Amino acid sequence: MRGPHNIVRLIRTGATFERTGAMQVVLDAFEAPKPLRILARTLGWPFKWLGYKGDPSMPPATRALTALGPAYIKFGQVLSTRPDVVGQDMAQQLRVLQDQLPPFSRDEAIAQVERELGQPVSQIYSEFSEPIAAASIAQVHRARLVDSGREVAVKVLRPGIERAFNKDVDAFYFAARIADLFAPGARRLKPMDVIEHFDGVVQGELDLRLESAAASEFAANTKGDEGFQLPEILWNYSARRVMTLGWADGLPIGDNAALDAAGHDRADLARRVLSLFLRHALRDGYFHADMHQGNMKVAANGDIIAYDFGIMGHIDEYTRRVYAEILYGFIRRDYKRVAEVHFEAGYVPNDRDVDEFARALRAVGEPIFGMDATRISMGRLLSYLFEVTERFGMETRTELILLQRTMVVVEGVARSLDPKMNIWHVAKPIVEDYIKQSLGPRALLSDLTKAALVLARFGPRLPGLVQNRLIEQSAPPEPARYWRWAPLIIMLLGGALGGALVSLLLDHFG
Repeated sequence: MRGPHNIVRLIRTGATFERTGAMQVVLDAFEAPKPLRILARTLGWPFKWLGYKGDPSMPPATRALTALGPAYIKFGQVLSTRPDVVGQDMAQQLRVLQDQLPPFSRDEAIAQVERELGQPVSQIYSEFSEPIAAASIAQVHRARLVDSGREVAVKVLRPGIERAFNKDVDAFYFAARIADLFAPGARRLKPMDVIEHFDGVVQGELDLRLESAAASEFAANTKGDEGFQLPEILWNYSARRVMTLGWADGLPIGDNAALDAAGHDRADLARRVLSLFLRHALRDGYFHADMHQGNMKVAANGDIIAYDFGIMGHIDEYTRRVYAEILYGFIRRDYKRVAEVHFEAGYVPNDRDVDEFARALRAVGEPIFGMDATRISMGRLLSYLFEVTERFGMETRTELILLQRTMVVVEGVARSLDPKMNIWHVAKPIVEDYIKQSLGPRALLSDLTKAALVLARFGPRLPGLVQNRLIEQSAPPEPARYWRWAPLIIMLLGGALGGALVSLLLDHFG
């Protein structure tokens, strides 16, 4: 029975939130209804004056999550990407959540590496440092390979972290069910969906093979991007709980004094940070979703180096096109088109008035365009946009929330490098180029070609598929009922012929 254990964990959580002064803050952020507030305060109140109260310089919620340990710290980090759930103010507090935890010993790390890689560390690494960085899930060591002498970074999961996370996540699910039971009004926040999202993120980070795969895919997508590089994943020295990658040697992108002393052009770095992110999001639909200063360096040759691939964002091609059209419409101040795109994509229900929606969008865009260039923010624009679309009935889309959150972080990095950068001037050519590539005649031809090729692959099976479908139906008494199948047959045969024609053309001209 996990119920009693989960109740104990929730009481411990409530007690910590009471002692740190975070209970009221969290209940307000979630707009918790009265029954849930009474239950939460009742569980935590007896412990309010006992034990740990945390660092008073930290915000209460941050203080509480830090005290509760790795799973709660990671939960706070994930919630920082969901202002739709916790609100903008709380999300902002959680973005600065301290992720520095006491490291585990070098001996424990070595033992884990040896178990995972199946050989003594001395046969793999000629040097293996004390931990140089420790986070909620893993820590990093600097090492050197025996065979090549190459300097590498070795990421090792915390011992027992999977079991600890699974216990806490089980308690989170239990809490979400209680919220559904005692506070029906809280269901609009979709507590079970929030926990499932968190669970998915964490499970991906608890298997370093998945992070290695994410880094490998990201590297393949961006290998042609000038001025950008990623450390190489060394698969021979990586496993579920260990990840080895090339050492990223460079200056922290947040150290302006060091960048200036080294002669780097900070204005150029700022433009590149923003343009690279937009290219990855629009061109590839796969972007680094944690691009803060701690995860980027500047190489001696001026290249931007990104690392730590635990949180990656993915946007499908259709959503990318919609997002690009929305951005492009705002850049051109064509609010009617922005409104139409929302309706065409099904983001806003068709029973709403498109002209009224366009006027609401104008109220979002015009104040931003009236700002000084140094204050213009795409992240703020997207934030306001989500507020407006929510009023018009648009459902929350997690992938766009993550994109907006990352946009805010990337803008912050760029502004720290060059406070005078004009966001729109940097974004406009990238968005325009994507529009031309993905929404013009060439894009249409490409889409039709892909569809035709897919249908062509099914060509040999089409007669059998049609025959089987007809046999499944009882023979109709009147001939007219056969005409129900004419559109399907025409579409399939037309697709097969079209696919064959495209294949011939590709063979001829390719």
